[in-house]
Amino acid sequence: MAIKVIKPVGNGRRGTSYVDFSDLSELSSPKKLRTVMNKKSGRNNSGKITLAHRGGGSKRFYRLVNFNLLTEPTAKVVAIEYDPNRSANIALIEYENGAQDYVLAADKIKVGSKIECGETTAVKPGNRTRLKNIPVGTAVHNIELLPGQGGVYCRSAGNSATLLSIDGDIAQIKLPSSEVRRVSSLCFATIGTIGNSDHMNISIGKAGRTRHMGIRPTVRGKAKNAVDHPHGGGEGGTSIGLTHPKTPWGMPTLGYRTRNKKKKSSKVIIKRRSK
Repeated sequence: MAIKVIKPVGNGRRGTSYVDFSDLSELSSPKKLRTVMNKKSGRNNSGKITLAHRGGGSKRFYRLVNFNLLTEPTAKVVAIEYDPNRSANIALIEYENGAQDYVLAADKIKVGSKIECGETTAVKPGNRTRLKNIPVGTAVHNIELLPGQGGVYCRSAGNSATLLSIDGDIAQIKLPSSEVRRVSSLCFATIGTIGNSDHMNISIGKAGRTRHMGIRPTVRGKAKNAVDHPHGGGEGGTSIGLTHPKTPWGMPTLGYRTRNKKKKSSKVIIKRRSK
């Protein structure tokens, strides 16, 4: 897909660009594969804000995407659709018995393509199989963390991991952050890269478009009172008054590692991420 730049006919349009959706299907999503999504606005089950700068946004249905195995070995791609809840596009597939499902749309798959899922599938974009059946060096996405769990790694637009090696029941994958992890070679993964890679190149252009996405304004710590932020307080344009910047909760930022050293998954990390 290409980037479509809007003509600057007004201040609200200047500097705005979109992903060209002309390649997407115009079919509406089936009612069985969508549901009402209640907005939580970054709050937990107690109603307390756990993620700041969230709220509002346009109304949208949630598409029920299948991140696990296909219910039948083969399926046909009926449509490529836009999903307002994720950066990647989704593919509407239809099985031989007439049932339909949503999966993440891999790059280079089109309407009419066939995708397979199983032990003996061909190495072709969109097909899903176990890591032990995939050649080393292949780009994969929608990777399982545990066998049967469903895909959790590499699910956003343009993302993919690289299969580095397979040694018995253990496979090594290199994630987009350059982190190298060990996972079970029995885990399923989808071959290829996720489509809509131009999503990262769009320019939002105006604050209102950000509000439609459900993102509220961010206030600088320097502009707050001392009771609300470690950077707050002071007269005029003073500095933050600290050697290093901090979060609103007093934790150091800019290079300070916050990963829990007792986390169980640390033993499967071979190389830490560098991004």
